[in-house]
Amino acid sequence: MAQLDLEWLLVFDEVYKTANVSSAAERLGISQSAASTALARLRTHFGDKLFVRTSRGMEPTPYARQTQPLVLDILDRLNRAKGGRAVFDPATAERSFRICMTDISEVVLLPGLLDHLRQVAPGVRIETEIISTESGRRLEDGAVDLAVGFMPQLEAGFYQQTLFMQNFVCLAARNHPRVGARLTRKRFEAEAHAVVASSGTGHAIVDKTIARLGLRRHVVTRLSSFLSVARIVAHTELLVVVPRILGQVLATQEPVQLLEPPFELPSYAVKQHWHERFHADAGNAWLRRTLAQLFNEGEAAGPA
Repeated sequence: MAQLDLEWLLVFDEVYKTANVSSAAERLGISQSAASTALARLRTHFGDKLFVRTSRGMEPTPYARQTQPLVLDILDRLNRAKGGRAVFDPATAERSFRICMTDISEVVLLPGLLDHLRQVAPGVRIETEIISTESGRRLEDGAVDLAVGFMPQLEAGFYQQTLFMQNFVCLAARNHPRVGARLTRKRFEAEAHAVVASSGTGHAIVDKTIARLGLRRHVVTRLSSFLSVARIVAHTELLVVVPRILGQVLATQEPVQLLEPPFELPSYAVKQHWHERFHADAGNAWLRRTLAQLFNEGEAAGPA
């Protein structure tokens, strides 16, 4: 049996994360043919197909799922063995990072990050995915490098750093026939509302506060993301509660106005999160520092 090559294990790891050979090759900075050759040799070595093509991509076989923790452990030990000698030079690096974030962050944070990277790290690529219930597992597996948002559900083994504090505003059409420059509690309860239920945005804070205060909210539509909310509000008489940072951006794109809520809503911390397995990774550390510098650095915390 041929001896396992480190590149083969890296290919195994990336195909497991991305479910795609081409994406794995791109993230590793190798050709697709080299990745395919490594996968073929892995299949021969283990005597198993390892990954099977499906409508969802390259799905791991039961044997691959059983083997993946061992591969991660080997790669983790090798990474730890390199210790402080690992260096990440953003000016010359060719690397893809995957960040788990909200649709709000894609609108208000991602443009600034991409513009900064174009200047200081032209070979660095950013992939995003929306925060979900699987985000913690994907951080632990290394499928995601960082997660940015409001994620109080993350448990032991995760580091976190506050980027900035956030609060809420109400959005209404600028020409709303009944809402003026000040929103009263009576008017808030009388108007129809849109509600956005998107993971990682702190929307649960709004729901809990409204329930605790005994407020009535006539919800006529529930949306899965914030991408369409400004246009909906601008062309209807609906109200919606959104994070302030998003409302400020949306007010420059559609004829909507920002109104202070007629009751007190708690603020919440928008944080970046990463798993302790990748705390010492030089590239991951550089990306964390970059986000902190761009978006109001907060104090780092240890594993939750």
